[in-house]
Amino acid sequence: MSFETINPNPEPPKKPEVNMKSVRKFTTLAIIVVALLYIGSTSFYTVEERERAAVYTFGKITHEEGSGLHFKLPHPIQQVRIVPAELTQNLTVGYRETASGDQVVEEEAMMITGDENIVAADAVITWKINNIKNYLTNIEHPETFLRNASIASIRSVIGSQKLDYVITDGKTEIQEQARIMLVELMDKYDTGIQIIDLKFQDIEPPDGEVSEAFRAVTNAREQKNTKINNAMKYENDRIPKARGEAQALIEQAEGEKASRILNAQGDVAKFNAIYEEYVNNKDITESRLILETLEKILPNAQIFITNSNSDTVSYLPLNELMNNRSNTSTSRTNTNSSSSSSSTNNSQTSTQ
Repeated sequence: MSFETINPNPEPPKKPEVNMKSVRKFTTLAIIVVALLYIGSTSFYTVEERERAAVYTFGKITHEEGSGLHFKLPHPIQQVRIVPAELTQNLTVGYRETASGDQVVEEEAMMITGDENIVAADAVITWKINNIKNYLTNIEHPETFLRNASIASIRSVIGSQKLDYVITDGKTEIQEQARIMLVELMDKYDTGIQIIDLKFQDIEPPDGEVSEAFRAVTNAREQKNTKINNAMKYENDRIPKARGEAQALIEQAEGEKASRILNAQGDVAKFNAIYEEYVNNKDITESRLILETLEKILPNAQIFITNSNSDTVSYLPLNELMNNRSNTSTSRTNTNSSSSSSSTNNSQTSTQ
């Protein structure tokens, strides 16, 4: 029979010894990796084209960056806010563009005119950011502020005009006045927003009989303007032609006037020359004028000179004498030519 001795205070098993240096080294390495990952994820940022970045240092904007890859100090030292500063944007008032088409926003579109009528007006505002600091710090919700300011400007201008003028001839003027007022509001509150343009899409009364009546008035005015433009076009086409024709007639009349004046001056000079001859030799000049006049009046008449002082009428047949003289001279000319021809032939024969 055997007996075992039992130890009332047994010793606990020994734990394996831990290398504290390795633990510290691993912990330090993990912290460094996490810090690097955090810095890498929060310190590098990219700015796209037509965007600009505003860099906040301890909550204040210190500088701006353009497009590209940039570095900043990690959060919360520095923060970045990127805005489309180089992009021209459009803001609609009175309606919204949806996939199914334009949807009217009545609380924005309905406006009261100066003569207490209601019109529906919708517009498009073209704008861009021209001062990033003012845009990010002076207004909390820029687009909401811009839409409200646009509605206020449009209602202020339309509220001072009559309905007939608003929906017909005054659309362009009202549009320009609203744009100027909106620009003044943006400058007054230093919003950093630049208003490029404000254009109305439609200004018309609410649907119904009133709308149809005013639409008929608008169509009549448009037809009136079309006819006026056509008349002006016809006037601009005809007046230059009429002026040209009138100038041609004037120049033709001036030429005729100058020609007649010159002819009259020539006739006067001719008459004065004949008169001087008439003063010196009245009888001869008178006879000459009579004969020249007779030659013009009766170019084929035969001329006879008669003497009726005696009982026998004597006359001198000048025409026959002139004809005989001309025939004699012609025969002499022929004789001389034939004799010269004969002499030429004889000379040639003697030479041979």
